[in-house]
Parts: sequence; C-alpha cells; structure tokens
Amino acid sequence: MSTTTSATATKSSAEKRNTTDLYQSHDHYLVDELLTEEQKLIRDTARQHVSKHLKPIIEDRFENATFSKDIIPGLAEIGAFGPMVPTQYGGMGLDQISYGLIMQEIERCDSGMRSLCSVQGSLAMYPIWKYGSEEQKMKWLPDMAAGRKIGCFGLTEPDHGSNPGGMVTVFKDMGDHYLLNGAKMWISNAPFADLAIVWAKAENTEGRIHGLIVERGMEGFSTPTTHGKLSLRASPTGELVFDNVKVPKANLLPNKSGLGAPLGCLDSARFGIAWGTLGVAMECYDTALRYSKERVQFGKPIGQFQLTQKKLAEMITEITKAQLLTWRLGVLRNEGRATTAQISMAKRNNVHLALTVAREARQILGGMGITNEYPIMRHMMNLESVVTYEGTHDIHLLITGMEVTGLAAFK
Repeated sequence: MSTTTSATATKSSAEKRNTTDLYQSHDHYLVDELLTEEQKLIRDTARQHVSKHLKPIIEDRFENATFSKDIIPGLAEIGAFGPMVPTQYGGMGLDQISYGLIMQEIERCDSGMRSLCSVQGSLAMYPIWKYGSEEQKMKWLPDMAAGRKIGCFGLTEPDHGSNPGGMVTVFKDMGDHYLLNGAKMWISNAPFADLAIVWAKAENTEGRIHGLIVERGMEGFSTPTTHGKLSLRASPTGELVFDNVKVPKANLLPNKSGLGAPLGCLDSARFGIAWGTLGVAMECYDTALRYSKERVQFGKPIGQFQLTQKKLAEMITEITKAQLLTWRLGVLRNEGRATTAQISMAKRNNVHLALTVAREARQILGGMGITNEYPIMRHMMNLESVVTYEGTHDIHLLITGMEVTGLAAFK
C-alpha cells in the first residue's frame, strides 16, 4: 500500500469514528429499573441529540479550540438550560435526576459542552430563580431557558479560589445605583455571555456578599478571553473585569446574601458534574471494551488477556458503584434532603472515577489512545479542569472530613 493510500485509509477511519456514535449503554446492576419512564425518555432524547449533533463536531472544535453558538438552540430544545426551573419561567420543571441524566449525556460527549449547560442552568439561572425578584425571573429566565440569553457566574478571583470569602471585588451604594470594581477569572461562558451573576462585597454593609446581575454593554465591564488552554478547549473561558461599573439597583438579587448564596448555586452545579463525569467514565469504559475485542495481539483479542480483563472489571465495578451513589443523591435532591457534604462526596468521587477510568482505558488502547480517533485523551485533558473547578479534589476531601469529624480543617 502506498503512503498516500495508507493516509487516506487512516483519515477515512477517523472520520467514520468521529461521526458515528458507537456507544453501548452499560448497566451492570440494572439501575435503569430505578428510573421512571419519563426520566429514561429524557435521557434517551438527550443521547440522540448528542449523537447526531455534537459528537460529529467535537473533535474538530476541541483540536482547534473553537466555540460556536450554533449548538445553543439544540441544547435549549432538549432542556439542557435550567431543566429544573418551573415552566412558568420558561423551564421544563423537571426533577433533579432528569437534570442529572441530561448532564450525563452531554458530558459523555465533552466536559466543555456540559460546562456551558451547567453554568447556564445551575450558576446563572438558578440564583435568579432562587434569589431573584419576580421581575428579575420574568425578565431573564424565559430567554435563558430558550438559549436566547447566555449567562455566566463570577465568584473565583485571581487571588481567591478555594477561599471565595476572601474576595476583594466590591460594590458601593451611590444612591441611585451601585458602583462595582474588581475582577473574576476562570469564568466559563464569559467571552460571549449576555449577563454575569457576580458575587461581590458591599462596602456599606461591612462586606456582606451579594449577587448582582451585570449586563454586557455596561460601561467599564469587559470579558477578556483566556487563551492557551490545554483543557476544555471547546468551551470559552474568560475573565470578568469591572472598572467603576454602574449597576442599577434593580439588578441586585434581593432574596439571599452571604457566602451561602453562591455556595447554594455550586451545590446544584456540583450535582450536575457528578452525573456528567459518570457519563465520561461510561464513555471511556465502552470505548476500551470495544477496542479490547477488536485489537488482536499474540494471536488473540487483548480482551482475552488477564491484565486487560482486570482493568475492565475494575472499571465497571467502580462505575456501577457510582451509578448507585449518584442515583441515590438524585433521590435525596428531589426530596430536598441532600446536604452539601453529600453532593461534595459525589462530585469528588465521580471526577476521580472518571480520571481513573480514562487513564486505564488509554492504556488499553495503547498508542491509539492518544489520538483524536478516540475520545479518551480529550476526556483526560478536560477532566484535569473538572477535578479542580467548583471545589478541588482536596477541598472536597476536607468537606467530607469536616462532616464526619465536626472539625473544620480550612482554617
């Protein structure tokens, strides 16, 4: 075979894999029987959309670090933006497990695409829904649920990540408006968002933290893009910079203040991450399982070797445990009984699981595992961001430690 012919054949193989979703669902403990018919329908609808519209484009967008708004209408159509928001505000009024299943299917494709949806639904729409006035809800939520307006969430600062309470972004009451100064960084959706939910300390109330709706176009508000990312490359990231930004008083979220307000939003987002990263683990396991049956070495499929079976058996065992953990957390969320510590445990466990499965799957694929003919290396790179954002691996360990001992290790 000539070099030209060989290159053509390789390209055709890659194109076929990148445009055909070969995923087969894995449910070792029949967890599907714990889902309602509506929940399964919602998941399957999301799965079909992802397979048809997102998987064929993701490798190219990740490789080229490009994002396009063309995916937003389809995501809105399947309810990916604030599915738990009541129908009166444009949402679908779905339960928490349904929300989780949608995130699972989107992140099975790519963590960056799930980040777009998590930030929109849990970090931008959620605070308006839970802490906003009726006027704010009616003004913003229907357009956000439909994808006509996109939001972002400003909490992390250049010098305050795991310690958000130390933030230095402040606003001052100027009589007929607030004057906002400061900066936020590592903000998903920032470069193109129409609004930002910004958490800042009020100068005139001894530093009490409040949420403000800051709108694109306000003088002094800019959103420079973060470049050079080797992770979440299909998701736009940027900064939020406030230089004497005049924010109308009507844009203050009136119904909750203090650090507990943004942390409540993070509970919702972390819950979605727990489901989403479980989807990554399932995708990587499925890819490795199929490859192990196709790849022949020493005269037999590598799936027939004991060490490969050990890897696969350990993967599916941990995935099964995470499926049950995550489903139970969804039940508790639906009942209003899930604690921050329980959500924290699931986020940490499932991200760690996904990273472990991705790394083991990469080994099964050998050299092919580092190419974009398969999704595994892309998932590994994405997960290195997910294991850090919205609470690092170690911070979540300390949250669990504080829960079981009653002693805070943060200070």
